[in-house]
Amino acid sequence: MSEIKYIAIVDDHTMFRKGLSILINLFPAYEVLFEAANGKELIDKIDPDRLPDIVLLDVNMPDMDGYASAEWLRVNYPDIKVLALSTMDAETAIIKMIRHGAKGYILKDAEPDELKQALDEVLTLGYYYNELVTRKVMQSINHLVDEKSPLNAIVKLSDREMEFIRLACSEKSYQVIAKEMFVSERTVDGYREALFKKLNVSTRVGLVLYAVKNNLVVL
Repeated sequence: MSEIKYIAIVDDHTMFRKGLSILINLFPAYEVLFEAANGKELIDKIDPDRLPDIVLLDVNMPDMDGYASAEWLRVNYPDIKVLALSTMDAETAIIKMIRHGAKGYILKDAEPDELKQALDEVLTLGYYYNELVTRKVMQSINHLVDEKSPLNAIVKLSDREMEFIRLACSEKSYQVIAKEMFVSERTVDGYREALFKKLNVSTRVGLVLYAVKNNLVVL
């Protein structure tokens, strides 16, 4: 990899950001283009005529967090690779970042060799997965563009489907749910069967567990 690849670092912790910048500048063929403290500063600093190849993006930041920043990059500069860098190893955080366009996810306490490997693989392979990203999450990522993917289905849930999911996560009967949604019981049955198929579950308990695990509801 002889051509210089440019990196932008977006993190609200100044000392960590500065240290990471020094480290990356020591990697052969890598150079830090700029640093930013949050997504808003990233937007201000990004130059369409000189874009970074990779944005190292923290998840938790004030003003504009990693999720919103990754989504902004995905919409406005889809060719820029986003590598999420965080202290959080929760599966929901990983999935959410990747849903918003991140091509990889590593922890802040990773060894320098792992960071170098992540940068290399994001550029050469288009993604970086390590043991942190479980097989289940990897499958979700790999099938993100698949219309039949359960993870992709989360994005496409309608307001009425979300309302049904929230009610289904209570102890209310389907009859009561139908009354509260002002629809017939047959319509509620339709919502249920459609969601079972879309989210690849077969029971109401399975639907509730899926909703909780993927942060669709908070019980």
